[in-house]
Amino acid sequence: MNVTEAMVKILKLEGIEWASCFPNNPLIEEMAKQKIRPVAFRHERGGGMAADGYSRMNDRQKFGVFVMQSQAGAENSVGALSQAYADNIPILVLPGAPAVSRLNVRPEFHAVPIYKNVTKQIETIYTIEDVIPVMRRAFNALRNGPPGPVVVETPSDIASKELPEELFSTYSSPQTALTAPSKSNIKEAVKTLLAAKKPVIWAGQGVLFAQATEQLRELAELTEIPVFTSMPGKSAIDERHPLSLGAGSESTTLPARTWVQESDVLFAIGSSLTNTPYGQSIPKGKSIIQNTINPDDINKDQSVEIGLIGDAKLTLEAIIDEVKGQIGEKGRKGSTSAHKEIADLKQQWINEWMPLLTSNEEPINQYRLIWEINQNIDLENSVITHDAGAPREGLVPFFTATAPHSYIGWGKTTHLGFGIPLMIGAKQAFPEKFCMNYMGDGAFGMSGLDIETSVRAQIPITTIVLNNGGMATYPGRFPTARTEYGVSHMLGNYAQIAEGMGATGIVVSKTNEIAGALKKAQQLNKEGKTVLLDVHTNMEGRRSSWDR
Repeated sequence: MNVTEAMVKILKLEGIEWASCFPNNPLIEEMAKQKIRPVAFRHERGGGMAADGYSRMNDRQKFGVFVMQSQAGAENSVGALSQAYADNIPILVLPGAPAVSRLNVRPEFHAVPIYKNVTKQIETIYTIEDVIPVMRRAFNALRNGPPGPVVVETPSDIASKELPEELFSTYSSPQTALTAPSKSNIKEAVKTLLAAKKPVIWAGQGVLFAQATEQLRELAELTEIPVFTSMPGKSAIDERHPLSLGAGSESTTLPARTWVQESDVLFAIGSSLTNTPYGQSIPKGKSIIQNTINPDDINKDQSVEIGLIGDAKLTLEAIIDEVKGQIGEKGRKGSTSAHKEIADLKQQWINEWMPLLTSNEEPINQYRLIWEINQNIDLENSVITHDAGAPREGLVPFFTATAPHSYIGWGKTTHLGFGIPLMIGAKQAFPEKFCMNYMGDGAFGMSGLDIETSVRAQIPITTIVLNNGGMATYPGRFPTARTEYGVSHMLGNYAQIAEGMGATGIVVSKTNEIAGALKKAQQLNKEGKTVLLDVHTNMEGRRSSWDR
């Protein structure tokens, strides 16, 4: 077998069933021969983002794989890698490369020096002897330690060289090695939590990756400590739970804002606590206990009193056992006022926003649209994501996430157009679920052609486009430029564009049309048809702000 055949055989051994791609790379043809499905996207960035979306829906045993050609293909992929790296998502990236003798000759593109700042690990296969150890190290990096993109670059002359069978037979699949915090740190953390006057749990994406949502719920109920979820952690707890405060990006709920600001001890579980312009901030003066899989996250952006390095599930299980050991099997159930305080804040918040959530104004405001989404989809059997900007700030607080991964939050860096390819990847992970992306017209311009990818690949998703003729994140900005030069002003019949790509386009301009359109989209997706809802909305700028 040659190196290309051997690499694909390793992918098969590792359980890879499909890969996003943009031709041309010999791995793509070989994957098809070995029954790994290649799905070609309209741009390399979209292919990388779809692999990212698939990885987000799984634990660290299944990964998105992205394959692209050398030179321009590898160059075009940097944005997708940057997004995955920022959000700590494990994807396997397999770019082609020039011959070894040309790797450092301009204008040839050598991925290692360019990708090194947006990847967890990157190696080039320089000889046939490198193939087995490089691929083993790649899968070990995907399964262990801080998650992130892992790249294996294959020069064109190496890809066609013969690999002896005896060399291939030395490959063995790396296993996941889970770590847990020390008993002394767990004991200290629980002592601090139980002594707090108003503690809060801050749940991140690591809870979802560790499949620790049940342990999170158990700890919250045992201690009656309320749970806030970060944007990537949204869906780590059912937001209908009486101890759920909701989720936050720049915008959040009144219960979350109030409780986090007033808390004295904050327990972050499965969270990097990274400061980002698009995420939630932590008020000063908190005593912070932080669990993360990455030691570099401790004391990175926050002053941390107790660091708990390790898997989120193992950490939660140890804390639950220690809580029971310190205060008994029943914990604090029924002995605090947390449920009532949260219920009162939720009622106050929803009363404040109900006029917008149920507004009949036209063009439609996005809060009415989100309200209708909550009422008209099967929340437990759906996967929803936002795009960057105004769609994110509306959806994060107001959409009700119920089951794990029913919502995909993202955005330590925010690439417009991420939602469409992300949702195609999510649909590959959960083909039985209704998968919907919620984006603005600015974002559609970045990835709208991948509606055709969804149609062609028979991976049916629904996309909602907020068609308001402008970038709604910036209402009132660039006043002269907007009127004289059309900056941030854009036009389009997006339903018609979708029809031209083989999808079903539905225009929604009246509030009484929203529910029917959502139900029709779900039915059409079940029938294998991709749908775009072109919703005529206004430039609603109000938001449920963290800082209000």
